[in-house]
Parts: sequence; structure tokens; C-alpha cells
Amino acid sequence: MKQNKKVLFITQAAAIAALYVVLTLLANALGLANYAIQVRFSEALTILPFFTPAAIPGLFIGCILANYLSNCMFLDIVFGSIATLLGAIGTYLISKRCKPKDPKKTVPHEICCTLPPIIANVLIIPFVLAYVYKFEGGVPFFMLTVGIGEVISCGIFGFLLLQVLKKYRRHLFPEN
Repeated sequence: MKQNKKVLFITQAAAIAALYVVLTLLANALGLANYAIQVRFSEALTILPFFTPAAIPGLFIGCILANYLSNCMFLDIVFGSIATLLGAIGTYLISKRCKPKDPKKTVPHEICCTLPPIIANVLIIPFVLAYVYKFEGGVPFFMLTVGIGEVISCGIFGFLLLQVLKKYRRHLFPEN
């Protein structure tokens, strides 16, 4: 029984990592994954810790691989992946520790689950853009632009993904 849980955890994490990489490379091919405003389709996956803790290492490893394969600079690989890791941990903690007692109030709770990745990226990525890539503009400007991209990716797409996946939760995340 324990062995099956470990296999399921590793399989889910690997599948999430692979999906994150593919979606990031797709956004990169469309010119959406890097620069000041980043709309990475893969960032919608940052709501997956709502369903399974396996998403935490899956998103982290997926981000490392996606950034490496996108030819990002080393410090972007490190700090971008840390931002994704912190966001995933925050989403997991909110989903598990802040459940509403009233089932009618689940939507605000689910919206709150999209906030950790947005906040983590807004606080970390602007410094990478300003000091690693030396893009024109200051940290406050990049906080705004990264925030816009993250609200689109995590806040809107992530929330919509969460709503769809809730219907299939038992099939996709059987042990959670």
C-alpha cells in the first residue's frame, strides 16, 4: 500500500513537471514566456498543489527544466524556480489549512489559492529582470508587468483550471 502511494506521488510529480516544461516551451515559442510581461501557460499549473502535494516538486523541477531548456541565465533558473516552489508551497498550505467551513464559500478560498504564486513571482522575478538580464525599466515597473502576466496566468487561467479539475478530482488525484 505504501509503495503504491510513493509510485503515485512520483508519477504525478513527473507528469506535472513534463506538462510544465511543454507548456512553457509552447509559450516561449509564441514569445510569451520571457521578458517583462510573461504569460506562461504553465503557470496555470501552480494551482495543482490544491489537489496534490506531488505538484510541489513537480512544478519546481518542471520550472528548472523549462528555464534551462529556454536558455535562461543561471540566476533566472535558480530564482525563477524558487519563486515557483514558494508559490506551490503557499498554494498547498492555503488549500489544506484554510478550508472554509461553509461549502458555499469555496470560491473565495480557491481564489486565495492562486495568490501565492502571483505574490512570489512579483517579489522575485522583477529583480531577475532588472539585475540579471538588465532590461530597461526599474524593479517597480517589472513588479507591475510581472504582476499582470501572473494575474493572467495564475489568477485567471489557474482559477479556471482549478474549476475544471475539481470535477475530475477523484479520477486525476485518487489518493488526495
